[in-house]
Amino acid sequence: MHLRYSYRLYPTAGQRSALARTFGCARVVYNDALTARKEARKSGQPYPGSTDLQKLVITAAKKTAERAWLASVGVDPLIQSLRDLDTAYRNFFDSVSGKRAGRPAGLPCFKSKRDPRQSLRFTRNGFRIRGNGKLNLAKIGDVRVKWSRALPANPSSVTVLLDPSGRYHASFVVDVGPTHLPELAAEVGIDLGLTRYAVLSNGDVIDNPRFLRKAEKKLKAAQRELSRKAERSKNRAKARAKVAKAHAKVADTRRDWLHKQTTRLIGENQAVYLEDLNVRGLGRGRLAKSVHDAGWATFRRLLEEKAIRYGRHIGIVRRAFPSSQLCSKCGHRDGPKPLAVREWACGVCGVLHDRDLNAARNILAAGQADRLNAPGGPVSPGVAIPRQARPVERGTHRNAGRTRAKPRTVGRTGIPVVRHEEDVK
Repeated sequence: MHLRYSYRLYPTAGQRSALARTFGCARVVYNDALTARKEARKSGQPYPGSTDLQKLVITAAKKTAERAWLASVGVDPLIQSLRDLDTAYRNFFDSVSGKRAGRPAGLPCFKSKRDPRQSLRFTRNGFRIRGNGKLNLAKIGDVRVKWSRALPANPSSVTVLLDPSGRYHASFVVDVGPTHLPELAAEVGIDLGLTRYAVLSNGDVIDNPRFLRKAEKKLKAAQRELSRKAERSKNRAKARAKVAKAHAKVADTRRDWLHKQTTRLIGENQAVYLEDLNVRGLGRGRLAKSVHDAGWATFRRLLEEKAIRYGRHIGIVRRAFPSSQLCSKCGHRDGPKPLAVREWACGVCGVLHDRDLNAARNILAAGQADRLNAPGGPVSPGVAIPRQARPVERGTHRNAGRTRAKPRTVGRTGIPVVRHEEDVK
């Protein structure tokens, strides 16, 4: 499996200028290639391939007066920008044809020089790690790296990132094998919320840290200061960087906390069951700020990635499952309840339930039933199990007699390469 390991870079003033020049050249090559393909489509000419584009926008362009400065940077990042364009087109066509799951991918668009996020990718021919720990980049030099941890293997590529706060990062791609942890008997169901971040079926509670809410006062002050600066002035650029640093601090703190929580859950349980929340829909409602601050989607993604890496199981209970309406003792469905109701008593067995704890126990029971009902196949609604399930008799689900929703398309398996700002811990 491929993993990304991210480290801080500290380039000198001259290296920052060289990186800025390389960022610009890669962006120009990308935009020229996109223009060539758009013009070929309008004129009805054959679709230009990667080799033809490389000859046109790199090799031939270097010999012209308008693009002669392309020779001042390494050729590897320029070629990688063309591969990024090919990937963008491939994602679009796969999305249109239905081969690509997830949100629809649009056509590639032109890159702007005012984008605060910039990136370059170097393959094995464009970088090397020196014996003194510095990262050598072609036509840029030896850049100082803050090695927070050792690389588990030789990297196949490195991506140099510049974020809006002005920080440079090096993201290495390494190929490592899975590290399966010893099997455990413990399994847990998790009910996510906003008042309490997560309530586990074993009774543990994870408090909601609310990183964005706690930093709102400083963020508002920085944004007010930014709004008073003149457009396109140096003071406005400084104020914009100050706002970006404040947001980056919140994002980094949240990401670190999510990594620690998911690592602990994966280490203590053989199987973890979650509810398939409509995070995108909730993020458009009146609780949008709190939902985005919680980072539920990142929490689920990290659990799935680490489960495959360490040999654990992640089960996703279907979205329509009434976890808050069922009694976890007798299974009686007591009907929907408003969010203000935090405790309720079952009308049949009389047991007093905490709303979140009862939901977590129901999610655990439903996830275990779904896992037993899928011998060797993916668990509804589409998360592949890392090891073969035991073949047992079907119909063990609590609501087996009811008509079940149509299972969703099976998702991708394996740990994807983490994005630029999300490094694996």
